[in-house]
Amino acid sequence: MLTHAGAAFREGMWARWYAHRMDTVKAVKEKLSIVDVVSGYAKLERAGGSLRARCPFHAEKSPSFFVSPDRGTYHCFGCGVGGDIFSFIEAIEGVDFKGALKMLAERAGVPLIYGQAEKKDPTDRLYEALETATVMYQARLDDAARAYLTKRGLSATTIQSFRVGLAGDGWSDITDALQQKGFSERELVDAGLSRKNEKGTLSDKFRNRIIFPIADSVGRIVGFSGRTFGEKAHPDAPKYLNTPETPLFHKSRVLYAFDRAKQPMRKHNFAILVEGQMDLLMSHEAGFANTVAVSGTAFTDDHAKLVKRMTENLLLALDSDEAGIKAATRAAHVALAHGMNVKVAALTAGKDPADLILEKGVEEWRAVIRSAKDIVTFLLDVLEEKMPKRDQFRRAVEAIVLPFLNDVASPIAREQYIQEVAARLHVSETAVRESLKEAPRTPGATGSSPAAKSAAQPVDRIAALFVWQRSKDTPALDMGAFESAIRESMPTGYLDGLAALTPDDRERLAFEGERLYAHVADLDQEWRELLRRSGRGQLEQERQRLTAELRSASARGDAEAEERLTDELNILVSKIAKS
Repeated sequence: MLTHAGAAFREGMWARWYAHRMDTVKAVKEKLSIVDVVSGYAKLERAGGSLRARCPFHAEKSPSFFVSPDRGTYHCFGCGVGGDIFSFIEAIEGVDFKGALKMLAERAGVPLIYGQAEKKDPTDRLYEALETATVMYQARLDDAARAYLTKRGLSATTIQSFRVGLAGDGWSDITDALQQKGFSERELVDAGLSRKNEKGTLSDKFRNRIIFPIADSVGRIVGFSGRTFGEKAHPDAPKYLNTPETPLFHKSRVLYAFDRAKQPMRKHNFAILVEGQMDLLMSHEAGFANTVAVSGTAFTDDHAKLVKRMTENLLLALDSDEAGIKAATRAAHVALAHGMNVKVAALTAGKDPADLILEKGVEEWRAVIRSAKDIVTFLLDVLEEKMPKRDQFRRAVEAIVLPFLNDVASPIAREQYIQEVAARLHVSETAVRESLKEAPRTPGATGSSPAAKSAAQPVDRIAALFVWQRSKDTPALDMGAFESAIRESMPTGYLDGLAALTPDDRERLAFEGERLYAHVADLDQEWRELLRRSGRGQLEQERQRLTAELRSASARGDAEAEERLTDELNILVSKIAKS
């Protein structure tokens, strides 16, 4: 039980840590603007007092993503996301607040100091366990494993840089060592490092395997992939074994080496997707640092979102066997549905990228990358080669190729593909278009942007203008007069409703007001016109109500009510005419 002094000490320690973190957040925001951060992921263009771009969080044709340099915030009218630089990095990099703080503090040159109070977060302990295990695996990498990796084409620099390690044949070497360092059974199991048998005994998850650490987008180790190695490896063991799903590792959301490939993807404006750690390491060894790899799963929507935040161009370099072609087809469908441009590297039959680079050299790999074909042309070539009979080829094109044409966003590119398909099948373009109507379409986010649609009602525009100007240090209109006029003209409780808005709703309205009125020179005249139109709208609603009541009174033969309602309606119509 804590003494009063002990409790006070802990409270004071927590308060000091919290104050330091708030100081760090403030320092980062002072050095990095919202424009500095967002511009690394989206192409911003001026739109009045704001900046706008196509949203990096969902596929769209027209920009609905707005950034406010004045407020240091962003908001998308298409998918509703919004926040500051920290929430942006959390969302776009798929990290928690601490991960975002680490990334931005490093970029801003602001030092981070972690206090003991922070250790209470359970995920911190998992990160520590995984980092400690990585160091242990690295230390166990023996000469035999190094010789194998060198024979496969990896340099000592790449082995060290990617922190490749070795899990030996001991049943619980890593588990025992980590427990001696204070990690609990629960932490080791949750980190995916240990497993518990029916008797409750812990053993290592990875044994007799070369270990490839997998990091999140910030560079923190979240899991491992292990390849069988050594004479003591069980002959029936799977060639590759990955960390199971854990609080930190989700194979459908993680791409191997994405943390290293982010900047090269942006620099070269395309990403290379391979399957497996050795393919990736050899591609990086060959100078293509924009390469990422899936780990034990197909290319998913989350993977596509990750890559698209860096580039819209994806080059698939998967194995050249039938399974690899099927994997490329699935990956292409996913990428096209997210509005990406997809090409496929044509590898020599039976070769994967690692084999090709090792046997034929870096120049051959570069030539393969340069000669990559777009997905439709690639599929036509493969199908034509494998199905020389015309009828077989036609059916395969209808089943496999045409669905891709429906996924192509560019009408011009789609038209070119229709022409190519028609030429390959020796049929008319009209016939291809007719068949295309029956082909399935991958669901995708398309259509006009919600931001392109103006707020329809004056009452909504009044709210947007009021909240936007209220958020500014120096409003561009007479807020006192505006507020008084609202109280007189709008329904009771209108301003109270605005005051009760959530921070997210206020931010959305502020962006809407800025988008609509940043270009307006005389905002005082604007709000007066809005209130006039709003008043007319309320009068029109009242006219509709009175008209309905008059019809009802007439239908039931209530002459007294008819006379009264007619008088009220005449007065109201006169007011509407003057408004």
